[in-house]
Amino acid sequence: MTPAPDPICAPATPLLPAAVAVVRVSGPGLPALLAPLVQLPPPRRAAVRTLAWDGFQERALVLYFPGPDSYTGEDIVELQTHGNPLLVRRLLAHLGTLGVRLAQPGEFTRRALLNGRQGLLEAEALRDLVGAETDTQLRLAQARAGALPGWIMEARSLLAPWVARAEAAVDYGEEEGILLNQKDLTEALAPLAARFHVEQSRARASRRLQDGLRLALVGRPNAGKSTLFNALAGEDRAIVTEIPGTTRDSLEIRCEWRGLPLRLFDTAGLRESPDPVERLGMARVAPLLESADLILHLVPAGEAASAPVEAALLPFQAKVLEVRTFADLAEAQGVAIAAQKGDLDALEVALKDRLLGGLAPDACLGALATDRQVALLDDLTRQLDLLLGLDPGCPPELPASLLQGAWSLLARLTGEDRAESALDALFRGFCLGK
Repeated sequence: MTPAPDPICAPATPLLPAAVAVVRVSGPGLPALLAPLVQLPPPRRAAVRTLAWDGFQERALVLYFPGPDSYTGEDIVELQTHGNPLLVRRLLAHLGTLGVRLAQPGEFTRRALLNGRQGLLEAEALRDLVGAETDTQLRLAQARAGALPGWIMEARSLLAPWVARAEAAVDYGEEEGILLNQKDLTEALAPLAARFHVEQSRARASRRLQDGLRLALVGRPNAGKSTLFNALAGEDRAIVTEIPGTTRDSLEIRCEWRGLPLRLFDTAGLRESPDPVERLGMARVAPLLESADLILHLVPAGEAASAPVEAALLPFQAKVLEVRTFADLAEAQGVAIAAQKGDLDALEVALKDRLLGGLAPDACLGALATDRQVALLDDLTRQLDLLLGLDPGCPPELPASLLQGAWSLLARLTGEDRAESALDALFRGFCLGK
């Protein structure tokens, strides 16, 4: 028999001075375990109780959720106390004397997953929801919470009979005359393969939105970098003057612009300079270019690109987008903007095209978004493409293997085929009270 898990506790609110602090406890038999500290109210009814321990007396709002109908599937107690960090620490220490250990990061949600109270995709959405920094990231995480996406359920129903038929053809084909018609299989699963490709595009875009689009603004001095930086940030963060070389260090800001979560980097203008401070700022540009999702090479309209800038961007050509600035002062082709006048529509279109495959952020709602999910979806799409590309005369072992592989990838995607290492990686990203 598997031993009962240890009771665990954690602060569910930050250990900072506040009006209210919440301490969560989860585990078996909490009414008896916590009896020396507090008499629990009836299930799911909030009540004010006195917590008494080691000379302390604290009036707290107490809630009790008996398992298995609770967040973790175990008994859960929430203690809402005054938000004094020292008080919370003393309470946690006393819970330790009662046999309740401090939870590991994400352990509450991990227990919910293992006890069938939550799915793996839902747990990953919760992690992203807690870490969201923009409205778009919040909406993306919320849209992934809840039931399995409809396309995954559809994929299961379409694949299941073909998996069974392929295995039967391998095991009993010769004796029972069971054949696997590759033409019928292709016709039946072609729509599913097309859906996988759509979800693959949405997932890649959603992954970038969840992380924030890393944009490095690069150009010669006075090319309009700081003006664009301020326009995208929605505030004056970079100094803008007519004096070349004003920006001597890299500036970073996280913001949301037209539904796009951005991580913006304004860099020092690239040119030959005798100023040691300016040269130091220029030396810091290269690492930013390496890590950027897209490099915006700003060139004033009507001018040729600067040779020093083009030389610096040569190793990164695959992710460089030339943007013509001051388009209100001179005619310009391509992505032309006038940041001071707010004319940035061409840049918005270009960013969505280059980084999101032309998708709008709202088109990514409900899409998969974590590195794990995107990698598995890529594998799943390749598996089905290989399956549909098989020669009609191939032995049944080949489609059977690919069908079984696709089925296993779906199970790994939803968490039905769990690996401890994958769970460890997921829950390390949670706070203690989750």
